[in-house]
This record gives sequence, structure tokens and C-alpha cells, in this order.
Amino acid sequence: MFQYAAGRSLAMTHGCRLKLDISGFDRYAIHNGYELGLFNVKAEIASMEEVRRLVGTSPRIARFLRKRIGIGKASYHLEKGFSFDRQFFDQTPPLYLDGYWQSWKYFEPYASQIREEFTLSKPLDGTNSELAKQIGRVESVSIHVRRGDYVANPLLSRVHGFVGVEYYKKAVRRIYDAVSCPWFFVFSDDMAWVKSHLGLVDNVTFVDHNSGTASYEDMRLMSLCRHHIIANSSFSWWAAWLGHQADQLVFFPGNWFATAEHDTSSLCPTEWLRVTQ
Repeated sequence: MFQYAAGRSLAMTHGCRLKLDISGFDRYAIHNGYELGLFNVKAEIASMEEVRRLVGTSPRIARFLRKRIGIGKASYHLEKGFSFDRQFFDQTPPLYLDGYWQSWKYFEPYASQIREEFTLSKPLDGTNSELAKQIGRVESVSIHVRRGDYVANPLLSRVHGFVGVEYYKKAVRRIYDAVSCPWFFVFSDDMAWVKSHLGLVDNVTFVDHNSGTASYEDMRLMSLCRHHIIANSSFSWWAAWLGHQADQLVFFPGNWFATAEHDTSSLCPTEWLRVTQ
């Protein structure tokens, strides 16, 4: 979603079309693969011929050559680092963008358009429709707890890692300090852990019926909440950003990664609130 939003923003800046290289999903075994088709996105799928015309080779080899010896086609633009690149909008199409582009600043000029394109095509129904009504009736607060692969997958555990129970307890206390009669809607891939560790008893709804190919419904429900306590995860980041409301509170973990090697200062909007773990 970050990649689409950044690319779409640059395309709108220059008045050109956006095409997506989804060839990487051929070997992608995490989550549900390519799912942007669930939204009302404005992009076509690029052919491998179009990709090679801009990159000169495969993106994987181009990335290696640019990182190791600094060579590559001018039309291949590799992300310089995790923080916002102020020269991003100086790039001139035709162009192949390679990176994560995880900063709201890449699409800030077109925020309303991006939010519109990230609306889901399928309408709410059944249990999700009833939950949406409940969310709208109360001072709703979404809590996203991602453990699953952050705990079980050794690589993801080293890179991201679980943010820890103290982060959530601190954020919940700050919600109680600032919000009158909050009602918490909890989303997690480890609900048993949540129920035994977070200590939420009153005014709480545990949402655990959306899974597999229906997991995107959790993002939609989270986005409908008034306030948010997000995980170090782009899933709840986007739920909070898409559900922007006036005077909303969004709490995010101070340590987005397990190590301090990345500059995350431009990851979250300035009005969001950092909570130290």
C-alpha cells in the first residue's frame, strides 16, 4: 500500500499513468499475496517487457548492482533509505520505483485521493456490518496486536519483533486519560495472548472472526474507529491513516524495529503520538 501510494502520488504529480510490477508475488509466501485489487486503485499491471525496458535486467539484479557498485539505468530509482527522500518528487517518468516508501510524506499532497482509492469495492455485510454500526455508536478505540510471525518467524522477530505488553498498557492508560468512556475493539492474530495479558475487561470487543482471505475486513473495521493504538505493522498504520478523523488520537510504538538501524522519524504523521516501550 505504501508503494502504491507513493507511485500514484508521483504519477499524479506528472500527469502520467501508474503501472505495478507484481512479479515478486510469484515467490511471495507471506500473508495473502497481492491484494490491491480489493481496493478501487487506479493502476495497471506492468508486463515483464515494460519492467526490463526501465530496469535493464531483473529488479533483483538491478538492486544488487545499484547497492554494491552504484551502477544502473537512470530510469531505475532505488530508495535511498527508510526515511523520506526530499528529492522524490524531482524524479521524472518514465521511471521504475524500487523500495518500501514507508512515509506519509510521499503521498501527503494527494491524501484525499489516496484515501478514496483505498476504499474497498465489496460492501460490508453480516457480522462486519453489525460491528461497524457498534463502532459508530461508541467512543471507539482500535487496538491491533501483531504477534504471530513477529514471534514465530526468526527473521521477522530480529527485524521487527513484538512491541511488548507494556506498550499497550501505557497506550491504554493514555486513552483513559484523554477519552471519556472509551470502548476498545481489539484485533489480533493471537487473541488468546491478548485476553490473558492486556487486562481489558470492561467495554471491550474482541474481533477474531476475519481470517485468511477475509483479513482485510479487520483493516476496514479498524479504520472506522475513532481512535487507534497501532502495532509496529503497516496493517494497522494504514487503518489509522485511512480512518482519519478530526481530533483523533493515534498511538504508535516508539521502537518500530527491533534495532535502531532505521530512521523512522518520517514514518508517522506529526500529530500521531509516540509511546515508548
